[in-house]
Amino acid sequence: MIEVEGLNKWFGDTHAVDDISFSVKKGEVLGFLGPNGAGKTTTLRILTCYLLPNSGSARIAGHDIFTESTAIRKRLGYLAEESPLYHDMNALDYLRFIAEVHGIPASERSSAVSRVVKLCGIDSMKHKDIAELSRGFRQRVGLAQTMIHDPDILFLDEPTSGLDPNQIAEIRRLITEIGREKTVVLSTHRLEDVSLTCTRVIIINQGKLVADAPPDRLQAEFTAKSKLRLSVRGPRAEVADAFGGIEGVKSVLALPEGSDKSFARFEVVPEGEADVAEALFCAVRDKGWTMNELVTERASLEDVFRRLTIDAKQEAE
Repeated sequence: MIEVEGLNKWFGDTHAVDDISFSVKKGEVLGFLGPNGAGKTTTLRILTCYLLPNSGSARIAGHDIFTESTAIRKRLGYLAEESPLYHDMNALDYLRFIAEVHGIPASERSSAVSRVVKLCGIDSMKHKDIAELSRGFRQRVGLAQTMIHDPDILFLDEPTSGLDPNQIAEIRRLITEIGREKTVVLSTHRLEDVSLTCTRVIIINQGKLVADAPPDRLQAEFTAKSKLRLSVRGPRAEVADAFGGIEGVKSVLALPEGSDKSFARFEVVPEGEADVAEALFCAVRDKGWTMNELVTERASLEDVFRRLTIDAKQEAE
């Protein structure tokens, strides 16, 4: 449904989008992530035909962004973070109006409106003015507006922003349900939204694509590079010094005592992709100490994001 090849965009001397390529299939829910200024928003503006690239190509639902933008807009829906709703209209009349704007024939408008009202769970509130609705229900109306013309592809920008936990859970459920039949591109700063709803994640940093994989695979890959927790019976300062002297160990942190105060607890962070577990075990054995625990902490999606964006930026500097 989405094919991107060698996309580049310059703003003066700033290379905002740097040779990005990826594809998205029907039925995928893609999490599109990146820190502020990474090129994420620029890429999305290109794909939604609001901005042209300097070079490269992109096809949306088989249509070329350079020559077929009108056809593309008919095949996609876009939900902005602040959806521009008419607050003086009730939800039902507003959706009827949007159906007319999209050119849906009069004979089909009623069924189109009924379909999105049911899908987005706004039937009980459809006769209320939008101004009277909670933020969660306004977001549902915005989502219904985005889907009124039955697009193949949805671009959702921060769809859970400003919602309470119950409203967030409902929007996530809707995204998951919609993703079974549509292609969904979800741009968000809420990494939990991505881990709970997305089948795949793309991370953009400094204009470049730095990760493209299912969330679980990314977490598994970075777990191998994550910090280790250990419990050792031995003199705390001496153990910390021994661990700190191991090649490949970036840092050693002494943790508060656990329930068994005879064991000292530590957190060890490896350098880059170094595997230091065996070296830690050997250090304990050679000193005649006792190890009670050695656990690799599973990397969260937030850990992955930080490694690929913040840590990468610091290393570059």
